[in-house]
Amino acid sequence: MKTSIQFRKVVNRGVTLIELTVVICILLLLVTGSIISVNYYRNWQRGLAAGEDLKEVYSAQRMYLAEHPTVLVTDLTADLIIPYLPDGAAELPTVEGLKGEALTIDITTSPPTFMDGGVIYDPSGSPTDNLWDAGR
Repeated sequence: MKTSIQFRKVVNRGVTLIELTVVICILLLLVTGSIISVNYYRNWQRGLAAGEDLKEVYSAQRMYLAEHPTVLVTDLTADLIIPYLPDGAAELPTVEGLKGEALTIDITTSPPTFMDGGVIYDPSGSPTDNLWDAGR
């Protein structure tokens, strides 16, 4: 004897509030992670570009001192270093810090350093990571 099995049709009439909330939370997490990653990447790019500029100034400083061995590092001026910069630069490179502040380059130290109002600027906290450094 055969028994008849009745199948009920399950009808989805939409999504539940819980499902919608879970999807929105996942999307918010993905967007937040992306924004944070992009911000870290931009800061890393700024640090890398600043380090490259500082290395160019350091190279110009070393070339000048090699040609003028009697001059002390503490006696250097921008006018003396500029002719030794690559690509015929007319002035020392300018760099913007992570918070938008304008940084100056102290060429009277070897290697040169970024200065922010008389204080050495290195937000990376490490003198050997090649970000914001000339290889101290």
